[in-house]
Amino acid sequence: MKKLVLAVAIAAALSSYTVARAATHIVDLGTLGGNYSGAAGLNDNGQVFGTSTLPGEASQHAFSWTQAGGMIDLGTLGGNWSTGNAMNSTGQIVGGSTTAGDASQHAFSWTQAGGMIDLGTLGGSYSYAYAVNDKGQVVGTSALPDDSSHAFSWTQAGGMIDLGTLGGWGSAAFAVNGLGQVVGQSNIPGDTSHAFSWTQAGGMIDLGTLGGTHTETYGTFAVNANGQVVGVSTASGDSSWHAFLWTQPGGMTDLGTVGSIWNTPPALNDNGDVVGCRIAADGWWHAFSWTPAGGMIDLGTLGGSSSGAYAVNTKDKVVGESRTAGDAATHAVTWR
Repeated sequence: MKKLVLAVAIAAALSSYTVARAATHIVDLGTLGGNYSGAAGLNDNGQVFGTSTLPGEASQHAFSWTQAGGMIDLGTLGGNWSTGNAMNSTGQIVGGSTTAGDASQHAFSWTQAGGMIDLGTLGGSYSYAYAVNDKGQVVGTSALPDDSSHAFSWTQAGGMIDLGTLGGWGSAAFAVNGLGQVVGQSNIPGDTSHAFSWTQAGGMIDLGTLGGTHTETYGTFAVNANGQVVGVSTASGDSSWHAFLWTQPGGMTDLGTVGSIWNTPPALNDNGDVVGCRIAADGWWHAFSWTPAGGMIDLGTLGGSSSGAYAVNTKDKVVGESRTAGDAATHAVTWR
């Protein structure tokens, strides 16, 4: 079955920067009763979302966490698991959940007032939501009746619409800003893949590459309120991966060699700060924060071997996950 691999991303360590250990305050957010939880994002109100196992470890549910209310279970669409993937400033959380009997996976939207709702599909067997803006516009990917998969945009008023492709068989939308600009990845004729930007007025446009044949094969991208897009692309000859920054007036700019590719999305706030994962000197994945002014710093762990940072708000609060002492468990954490 042809479909895009659904959740991948990039964490890069640019070798020209010196990495220093950060002086941070780390907070354990706990779990929903199981041995694992991981925070995937937060908003400027300090609300955190992520995923946690339940007692017995057989089920995994999306959660919402606040300082006042602690961690709450968002439930599912009738199946055994759900995964939160993005949240807006109002606390609306989107992601994917199995339906009754774990028969299929559908995109969901959750709010405190309305709970979890099923966003449906483009006529195929599955869908998954990757991002939501402050207007409640949700984007992701969905199967079609022919089993191909296309990027979608969903709104309360208009439902789910197909954003098409760049001429190939599949596409997926990974981010959307407040202006409704959607970014993601699409196959082009010949089956290689390029990053795209989509707007209501202009449709889907190809962002190109840095001289190579494709952008990151399973690419996940980020876009901020200023329309800046970040991702990775092969350079000329496809011999190396480079980070890029794309803007409408300037096109794609090469930001340098990517040290490693990791299975978590890059996170970019409106200040231009980036967080992610990198290979540290000890050989383990460590969370990092990068800013234009300060370069890259290591955010540390809860005493275990590894950690990962997945989101940063405009107040420089970072969320992710870390192994605990002795690598006994993995817990959701925040850094500042």
